[in-house]
Amino acid sequence: MFFALFAGGYAFAQEPVTPAADVDALFHDKNKKVDAMKQVAFHIEKELLQCNYWDQSDKWLTDRYIQHNPQAASGRAGVVKFFSSRPKAASCDKLNAPVVAVLAQGDLVTVVTARNLKDSKGNAYTSTWFDMWRIMDGKADEHWDPATRQ
Repeated sequence: MFFALFAGGYAFAQEPVTPAADVDALFHDKNKKVDAMKQVAFHIEKELLQCNYWDQSDKWLTDRYIQHNPQAASGRAGVVKFFSSRPKAASCDKLNAPVVAVLAQGDLVTVVTARNLKDSKGNAYTSTWFDMWRIMDGKADEHWDPATRQ
């Protein structure tokens, strides 16, 4: 019977993924070490990924920056080359990413964001994306996300 319910497609509705009401607050912590790590992730999200200030990437990424995204090369130069052709954001006053959560444990910081997508029939739905960085000496040294080869 369970199979019959799903044989014709998905038989359930999805709850939308919504960003936090105060995204900036997610990048702070009472613990100074955790706060500093979250701030590295914040600056990567805002200055690099949103505003496209890749000429300042040495502030937030190590030279060796290990990249686990299969579309970008490792090394700061590789990730700068991959992203720097993107257009600059219209506004860099605040972080505009629809952040759902920011988690920090040990030397890792994970940022979870809402994604607006369309299925094969053109129907809109939301899902999540994550970026996770290993922070070393105040900079991101390694990165993971769920990207696949195109």
